[in-house]
Amino acid sequence: MADNRFLGTGMKFPPQIDPATGRFITVSGNKAVKESLYLILMTQTTERLVRPSFGSEIMSYTFMDTGTTMMSIFRRNITETILTQEPRISDVDVSMEYRENQGAIIISINYLVAATNSRDNLVFPFYLDRGQNLDEGENEELEPYYDDETDEPMMEEEV
Repeated sequence: MADNRFLGTGMKFPPQIDPATGRFITVSGNKAVKESLYLILMTQTTERLVRPSFGSEIMSYTFMDTGTTMMSIFRRNITETILTQEPRISDVDVSMEYRENQGAIIISINYLVAATNSRDNLVFPFYLDRGQNLDEGENEELEPYYDDETDEPMMEEEV
């Protein structure tokens, strides 16, 4: 396996303590890039006082119209945010699937880690509202995106 230390090492998100050592668990390599991307998207701009420009504005799309124009603007905003704030990532392709009955948009981000020339992806649901109440049996559940035991985000592995 290639040595990816140059991609950096950072604290695991959500923060966890290693019971054996009592230290914070860290991640490195492509996993560090993926977790950094997740943090950027889930942090609202101006949320961090020291770095007010860090993060994204996706929470401002919570009650948006799901028409073609707004979905294109949303997709472009995510792409620009990633390319601006994560220098280790290039060649970003964002696709979205609107699931009306769940009130969610499934966002799939495919990207290239420039330093290693390896492709990876991140998939997560973006909830617009609680969804419509449909007849029993029609309301399909979204797959869980968090591990029940470790409470860490479950992200799709490389395609």
